[in-house]
Amino acid sequence: MGILEGKRVLVTGVLTESSFAFHVARLAQLEGATVVLTGFGRLSLVERIAKRLPEPPPVIELDVQSTEQLDSLAERVGEHVDGLDGVVHSIGFAPQTALGGAFLETPFEDVSTAIHVNAFSLKSLTMATLPLMKDGGSVVGLDFDAQVAWPGYDWMGVAKAGLEATARYLAKYLGEKNIRVNLISAGPVKTMAARSIPGFSDFEGVWDQRAPLGWDLGDPEPAARGVVALLSDWFPKTTGEVIHVDGGVHAVGA
Repeated sequence: MGILEGKRVLVTGVLTESSFAFHVARLAQLEGATVVLTGFGRLSLVERIAKRLPEPPPVIELDVQSTEQLDSLAERVGEHVDGLDGVVHSIGFAPQTALGGAFLETPFEDVSTAIHVNAFSLKSLTMATLPLMKDGGSVVGLDFDAQVAWPGYDWMGVAKAGLEATARYLAKYLGEKNIRVNLISAGPVKTMAARSIPGFSDFEGVWDQRAPLGWDLGDPEPAARGVVALLSDWFPKTTGEVIHVDGGVHAVGA
């Protein structure tokens, strides 16, 4: 019996087979969960990728900046499952002007977009799915270390710091409903999203040289395993936490 046997899990952010979200969905199914996916934009691509999972799940359209789609999310998910035990936030985007070293010139409109999609959406996604988590549940987000400034990461880094703070406040206010909110701070992996970040290659040498446990930039599974563990009942009293799955880079100096 898998650690998610009987669980119903909503996974956002599946775009390609290399994405963290795809591997979370795959492992969740292998551990016994019923999975529903959301996609944005190229929905036909998400549906095609979903067919490569062990059990092709339903795919629902979700733009986390759309109030209308968020308001109808619980009803649309409810067409496929009778409730949720877990929600995975694997959503990230920033306009190109907010990345790549132009930090001092980025207009607020683009900063606002980055913060909305990366940080505020954790709150709006959680609240949109709250009616389906009547008996409590686990919300897990994908993060990238916001403790320091990274080359070219710029306002995305600021947005990730906002994501971490948002998770803590959600944990504070939703604990009484038995809902846990945690983040996995993953090391860099060559996903489609990562390749769109100018200067991403600068991260590679850091992990090659500093990760005590080593790190494979082509392997999203360690972080995905961390997400699945937090979705399970094995962390019943852990909330508001940022768990690093980065080979140990966060814990060591040069």
